[in-house]
Amino acid sequence: MENFSEEFRVKGEELVEKVKQLIHEGNVRRLIIKDEDGKVYLEIPVTFGVIGALIAPMLAAVGAVAAMVAHLKIEVVRSEDGSHPDKPENPKNPEQGSV
Repeated sequence: MENFSEEFRVKGEELVEKVKQLIHEGNVRRLIIKDEDGKVYLEIPVTFGVIGALIAPMLAAVGAVAAMVAHLKIEVVRSEDGSHPDKPENPKNPEQGSV
C-alpha cells in the first residue's frame, strides 16, 4: 500500500471543521498542522480507533492551535488504495455460499 500527501490552506477559524471532515473521509493516515512557514504545530496519526473516544481531546488541541495562528496548512497523508489503514477489509468471496 502506497501513501501520498496533499496540502490544504485554511484560516484558523476553519481548522477544526476541516480536520473533522478529513478524519471522516476514511483514507487519511496522518494530519500535520503547520504554519505558513512550515513550522509543525501538531501531528496527528489517524487510526480507526481515533474516530471514537480520542477525537474530543484531539479536536481540543486542534482548536488551541487554531486560536494561536491565523493561517495554517494541513498536510494530509493518505493511503493510495482508499481503504483505512487499520480497518480490516471484508472482501466478498463469491465462492463461499451463504449459510
